[in-house]
Amino acid sequence: MATAINSSTSRIEGSATTNYGALSTLVTVFFFWGFIAAGNSVFIPFCKHYFGLDQFQSQLIDFAFYTAYYIGALVLFAYGAFGGQDLVAKWGYKKSIVYGLLFSALGAGAMIMAVNANTFAGMLFGLFIVALGFSLQQTAAQPFAISLGDPATGTSRVNLGGGINSFGTSVGPLIVALALFGSTAAITDEQIKSLSLDKVIVLYSCVGALFLAAAALFFFSKKVPSGISTEKTERANKALYTLLILTGLLIVLFVPVFNSYKTDPATLDEAGRHDLENFRMKLLLGAFVVVVAGLLLANASARRRPEGWGAMQYPQLVLGMLAIFVYVGVEVTIGSNLGELLRQPDFGNRSASEATPFIIMYWGGLMIGRWTGAISAFNLSEGTKRALQFVVPLVAFGLLIGINTLAKYDMRPLYYYVVCVIVQIIAFYISKDRPAQTLLLFSLLGVVAMIIGLMTKGQIAIYAFLSGGLFCSIMWPAIFALSIAGLGKYTTQGSAFLIMMILGGGIIPPIQGKLADFIQTRSDVAGAGIHQSYWVAVVCFAYLAFFAFAVRGILRRQGIDYETPVRDKTPATNPEVATEA
Repeated sequence: MATAINSSTSRIEGSATTNYGALSTLVTVFFFWGFIAAGNSVFIPFCKHYFGLDQFQSQLIDFAFYTAYYIGALVLFAYGAFGGQDLVAKWGYKKSIVYGLLFSALGAGAMIMAVNANTFAGMLFGLFIVALGFSLQQTAAQPFAISLGDPATGTSRVNLGGGINSFGTSVGPLIVALALFGSTAAITDEQIKSLSLDKVIVLYSCVGALFLAAAALFFFSKKVPSGISTEKTERANKALYTLLILTGLLIVLFVPVFNSYKTDPATLDEAGRHDLENFRMKLLLGAFVVVVAGLLLANASARRRPEGWGAMQYPQLVLGMLAIFVYVGVEVTIGSNLGELLRQPDFGNRSASEATPFIIMYWGGLMIGRWTGAISAFNLSEGTKRALQFVVPLVAFGLLIGINTLAKYDMRPLYYYVVCVIVQIIAFYISKDRPAQTLLLFSLLGVVAMIIGLMTKGQIAIYAFLSGGLFCSIMWPAIFALSIAGLGKYTTQGSAFLIMMILGGGIIPPIQGKLADFIQTRSDVAGAGIHQSYWVAVVCFAYLAFFAFAVRGILRRQGIDYETPVRDKTPATNPEVATEA
C-alpha cells in the first residue's frame, strides 16, 4: 500500500493549476474505498443469517478483505527488495491507479459470479480481489493527488480525499443495507434467508462500472502526470524474509481452523464440541502471538546487527507496526461484531436490518473525528480553530442523523449519543493536537468506554461500544507520525511496513468472533459470548495506550521531537484513507 509512497514524490512535477477533472474522479474512488469497507459491517450479519454461519465464519469477510491489503503490500515490497526499485514508482502513479481500478473491477465481476452461484466462499474471493486492487490504488493515491496541482497545496488535496473517504464509511452501510434488505423496514433474521441477492448484483455491477469508468478517465487523460520515479529503494532482505516466514506461519495456523469446519457438529457430543472450540481458539491466539513475537524478535535481532533489516532496527517503528495492527483490528472488530451484539435480548433484540443505523453511527463516529482533526490542516487563527473544533463534530453528527432520518430509519435511540460526541470534543481540546498526548488520551478513553460496555447492558453499553469509533478516529495520524519519527532514509520503507499491518483488520475480528463462539458454548446466558468477546477491544486499546506512553521515552532518548502537532508531521500516507479501505 504505502510501498510506493516514497521520498521521490517531491521530484515528480505537478502542474501549478489543479487538474480538477482528475481530482474529482480520484476522490470518487476514495469514497468507494470507505463505502465498501464500512459496508462490510452490514454485510457480515446479513451473511451470518443468510448462509447459517457462526460468528467466526461471518468475520471471514474482514479476513478476506484486510488480508488482501497485506498480501498486496507484501508483494510490492518483495518486488522492491529483490528488484531494487519500487514497482509502483516504475509504473508511475497514473498507471498504477489504472491497474488497481481494473483489478478491483475484476473483483466486482468475481463477486457478481459468486452471488449468482450463491456461494459464500466465492464472495470472499471476490472481496479479496477487490481489496487487492485497493491496495495498489492506495499505494499511489496520495502522491498522485499531490501531483495533480501545485505541490504547496498537495496536503489539502490529500485531506480532501480523506474527508470524502470518511463520508463513504458513513453512507456505505446505508447503501449496502438498502441493497441487501430492499428497504429500511425491519426484516427478521429468519426472513433474511428467503431474500434475493439480485440487488447485490446490481450494486456490484454499478461499482464495477464506476471502477472501469475511472480507469478509462485516468488512462486517456493527457493532462494527468505519469508520476514515474527512478529512485532506488533501501534494501531490507532480512525484514522481507521475516515477513515471509510470518506469512507462512499464519497460513499454517489458519488452515487447520478452516479445515475443522468440515466436521459436522451434529456428530460430536458436548465435550467434543468444547474440544473443537478449544482447538480453534488456541490456533487463532497462536496467530496473534506469531505476529507480536515475530516483530519483537525481528527488532531485537535488527538492533544487534542492523545490516539487512532496514527500518526494523528502530524500536518506535516495530512498536508502531504492532500499534497499527491492533488499531485497525479494533476499529474493524467493534463494528463488525456490533450487528450480532445488537440482536441479543439485553441489547435491544434487533434484527440485522434494524442494527443498520447503529452501524452507520459507529462508522460515522470516525467521520466526525476525522473532519474535526482535519481542521488543524488549515491555516486558521487559534480562536477560529477552537470554535470549529466544537461546531464541526456537532454538524457532522447532525448530518448523520439527518441522512438516516431521510432514509426512514428511526434515529431517536441515537439522539443522546451526542453526549459521547461532546466527550470527544473535550478530548480534542485537552490533547492540543499533539501525537503522543492525543493517542494516549484517546486510547485511555477507548479502554474506559469498552469496560463500561462490558460492565453494563442496554443503551449505556451500546453507546459505550459505539464511542469506540469516535476514539479510533484520530489515532492513525498519531501512530504514523510517532512510528516514522527519526527513521531518516528508511522513512519510506517504514511507511510500507506500517501499511502492511492493516493485516490486523483481517486477524483480530475473526479472533473476537471465535472468542464469542467459545464463550457461548460454556454459558447458558443468551448473548454472553458476543458481549464478553469485547474484552478483545479492551486489550487493543490498552496496547495503544502503552505504545503512546513508551514511544515518548524511545524518541526522547534518540533526541527526537515527538510532540510537534500532527499537522506539522505529515506522514507519507494519508491517515484518513489507508485505514478504511
